[in-house]
Order: sequence, then C-alpha cells, then structure tokens
Amino acid sequence: MATTTLTADTIADTIKDNEIVLVDFWASWCGPCRMFGPVFEASSEQHPDIVHAKVDTEAEQQLAAELQISSIPTLMAFRDGVLVFNQAGALPAPSLEQVVTAVKELDMDEVRAKLAERQTQV
Repeated sequence: MATTTLTADTIADTIKDNEIVLVDFWASWCGPCRMFGPVFEASSEQHPDIVHAKVDTEAEQQLAAELQISSIPTLMAFRDGVLVFNQAGALPAPSLEQVVTAVKELDMDEVRAKLAERQTQV
C-alpha cells in the first residue's frame, strides 16, 4: 500500500476510520525528511494493514501549527483514534519497525484507562 496524503480536511476522518495510522509530517526542502521518505514508503509496503500518511507542512501550515509540529520530520502514530506516539527526527528502518510493532501490540484498554485516569487528575 502506498502512502496517503492528508490535509486538514481529511486527517480527522482518516484517524477515526482506521485502526492504526502513521503520519509523517515533512517538507520538500527538508533533507532529513527526504532521507526518511523511502524508509516510510518501504514500511507502507511491508504493512498494508496500517495507513501510512504524509502531511506536507508547507501546504498544510495551519494543520501543522494546530498539531504543534515544531520540527520535521515528525512521526505520529494513532491507534483507535488515540495518539500513542509522537517523535521528531528521521528514524532508521529498524527503529520505525520497532514503533510499528509496539503500536500493534498496545493494549488499548490499558491505554484508555490511563488516559481516563489522567483526565480525572487535571
């Protein structure tokens, strides 16, 4: 499965309608982004069950600002609509594979319980 381009109009539904979504925030002028692009693309081929999406931060400046993207590339992972991973920097292929495995293995009932607990403490 190839990567999908997300915009402010499509990101919410994509995250809501898919179990796992990885989002690569990038820009064409960014050297590390260009290095990470093929790694991300290869992961999309290895894991067709996961949506691999890209957000061009130049074209989607408002969306990048809303999501507090201050450094690119930034990788976000969503599982069942919940942000479970957020890290700036280009990952090598083995590290990206570790992220994919960890996201797949998450106990989402436990994640939701911890989120609910955090909400009550605020």
